[in-house]
Amino acid sequence: VAQRKASVSSKGTGILVFLGVVEGDKVKKGQIIARLDDRDIVAQLDEAKSSLQLYKAQMNEVENNYNREKELFNRGLSSQQSLDQAETAYKSLLANIDMADARIRAAEVALENMIIRAPFDGTVLTKNAEVGEIVAPFGASTTSRAAVVTIADMNSLMVETDVSESNIEKIKQDTDCEIVLDSNPGKSYQGYVFKIVPTADRSKATVLVKVGFKSYDNRVLPEMSAKVSFLS
Repeated sequence: VAQRKASVSSKGTGILVFLGVVEGDKVKKGQIIARLDDRDIVAQLDEAKSSLQLYKAQMNEVENNYNREKELFNRGLSSQQSLDQAETAYKSLLANIDMADARIRAAEVALENMIIRAPFDGTVLTKNAEVGEIVAPFGASTTSRAAVVTIADMNSLMVETDVSESNIEKIKQDTDCEIVLDSNPGKSYQGYVFKIVPTADRSKATVLVKVGFKSYDNRVLPEMSAKVSFLS
């Protein structure tokens, strides 16, 4: 069993338009695995950027008018109402600029959420979605997929084996083991007790023990059946 395994999904919801991996492909952390349709978000980002440019273009005139009204008011040549109006226009424009900035940041985050990246170095085990399907971040339904691919760190493979409660006291941390795959009974791998999980399965009267490999080759794959012999 791969101790590091993930069903990779997106933070956004949309139609899958690109899937760049298939089963067996190796991926690096941060690598783009897939993309969702982001055209509406790109449009929102462009609109927010245009609004920001417009507000900034207006800033020079509005700020100069406010400063001019302050000077005239201090010299007694303008009314309080005119000053208040100029100040309101200036502060409103500053607020609009801040709002446009926030919209740009929100759109950029949403755009990044439409990109699905590998969370760690690993190998693609299964492909769970196809281009054209809807991908949603919280659970699959009849019309959408939750995960796009499932990946595993092949360097984290261990054997999970049940040991009877009556024999668990004989098993110690780091005890040497011999591992034999059912698919290749003529080959054995050296292992060790990595962890004794501190809880029992009441229905089977067993305790789960995780056995690590000291070394293994590419014939060892996730979900294979194996037998473990604990060496004294």
